[in-house]
Amino acid sequence: MSDKVKNLIVRAITGALFVAIMVAGFLRPHYMVVLFAVITGMSLWEYTGLVNEIKGVRINRFISTVAGVYFFLAIAGHRLGFVEGFSIFVPYILTIIYLFVSELYLKNENPINNWAYTMLGQMYLTLPFSMINILAFQTNERGEIMIDMLLPLSIFIFLWTNDTGAYCCGSLFGKHKLFPRISPKKSWEGSIGGGL
Repeated sequence: MSDKVKNLIVRAITGALFVAIMVAGFLRPHYMVVLFAVITGMSLWEYTGLVNEIKGVRINRFISTVAGVYFFLAIAGHRLGFVEGFSIFVPYILTIIYLFVSELYLKNENPINNWAYTMLGQMYLTLPFSMINILAFQTNERGEIMIDMLLPLSIFIFLWTNDTGAYCCGSLFGKHKLFPRISPKKSWEGSIGGGL
């Protein structure tokens, strides 16, 4: 069996397990909140680890991750009606202020870069994951909470379909590199196949 076939089988099995876990999460709203809180935390932990490998950059991995998970859970609690008002976001804001102020006293090489990378993680990872709560938990005109898991699940289905199409078409027909400097294995054929 060739390496390409082995890679395809491993990807298919991993993808099927991932899809099963995600779909099960969308069937139970509270499980979905816990699942995506964990995904948010793991994503931020990975992001901060990668960023800290850049020369001259040092961000607080633990506090950035905890702040992001807290923000996700605060949005979920607010949308599910567990918490009224916006006071639940005060600890998050205070944590971000702490990260900014502490940077001034740590004597790191470039505190502005550290601030920028900290906020990029919050905006690039935490905010989009938190918006899943906005899509899933709606309030009707009578003030009742409506749980609609179909909309956020459909976004993931479209993403998975695009990725699968791009991978299959790129593996079979890919000859023209899309962005060789950024992602050397991506091809125009794969990109078009994903779109289709």
